[in-house]
Amino acid sequence: MVGKSLALTFNIKAECNISRARVGLMKLPHYEVKTPVFMPVGTQGTMKGLLPDQLEQLDCEIILGNTYHLGNRPGTEVLQKVGGLHNFMGWNRALLTDSGGFQMVSLLKLAEITEEGVNFRSPYDNSQIMLSPEKSIEIQNCIGADIIMQLDDVIQTTYQDYDRIKEATERTSRWLDRCLKAHKRPTEQSIFPIVQGVLNPELREQSARQHLPKDVNGFAIGGLSGGEAKDDFWPMVSLCTGILDKKRPRYLMGVGLAIDLVVCVALGVDMFDCVFPTRTARFGCALVNKGQLNLKQKQYETDVNPIDKNCSCTTCQNYTRAYLHTIVTVETVACHLISVHNIAFQMNLMKTMREHITNGTFPQFVQSFVDELYIEKNYPNWVVNSLKSVGIDIVSC
Repeated sequence: MVGKSLALTFNIKAECNISRARVGLMKLPHYEVKTPVFMPVGTQGTMKGLLPDQLEQLDCEIILGNTYHLGNRPGTEVLQKVGGLHNFMGWNRALLTDSGGFQMVSLLKLAEITEEGVNFRSPYDNSQIMLSPEKSIEIQNCIGADIIMQLDDVIQTTYQDYDRIKEATERTSRWLDRCLKAHKRPTEQSIFPIVQGVLNPELREQSARQHLPKDVNGFAIGGLSGGEAKDDFWPMVSLCTGILDKKRPRYLMGVGLAIDLVVCVALGVDMFDCVFPTRTARFGCALVNKGQLNLKQKQYETDVNPIDKNCSCTTCQNYTRAYLHTIVTVETVACHLISVHNIAFQMNLMKTMREHITNGTFPQFVQSFVDELYIEKNYPNWVVNSLKSVGIDIVSC
């Protein structure tokens, strides 16, 4: 059991005897979270298309909020007045907030990055905002999430300038020290350092080893899933999980595709987040084991099957593909119904992996999963190589 404070304890319950996959129980102030876990993203304290009580019904144990956006609206004054984001949004389970660092990439035209922090021009009212490490932690202390992120210097994954990558990696380590010093609620909230270094293995290792001795309850792997090739992506994940303390949870930021989740669980990751399930729902796409169903396509016009006959979510129990085809991208309820299913799919995938790890059948699950996804066994090289690196040979089976 590891817990630098009562803000988080992590118990490993089972481990795969071949790969790095493991099952854990992460005890947080607001809820106990089973890992590996997928965390849906509710940027401004709301999940697009879903209510908090629906997330509970879908067995969602932890969700995300965005520090930059929450700091702008509703702002820290309102959050303090209501006693934090849990009360503000009516969510009684665990919360994680990012640091606002990702907006350096997504809102780069509005940001200037210096050693002091990130100077933003607000997309809401054009005002200037300095998001320093100290300010990021101050906002997150007001939000009151169970897990909070350090402010990191984020650059596009495919960026090629070594000097800028090195600067961002080293600055992230310096900013971590400032975040830890500024943290006012260490017995209630856990700061996770973020490993940076983009696709440079030496800088990745440097970042991970600088974070490793810090008095923290877990670690995040950042700066990936930003458009890089999968052959470049997975070695960085594997490098980080090979260095970071296995007694503490390891969180891979911004990853949500099913095959990525399966591979990265095998590589030793415990926590994931992504907007993908709800964002793709808004475009009429439903998640299934074989990939995605684009319900806008005419082939579903008279299809009276549910999205997935094996899914127990309320959408699959009550609505047909034909009905969803009729209303998709036209009526807002379609986004709601498909979001329910897509979150249910993600939750069930993680639950299934936990069960197979516990039962000692995870490698067999991985084989069946990739065989269903790639029916003709045309496995991508990166999937073959990443799994083989941790002892799962899907080609020879």
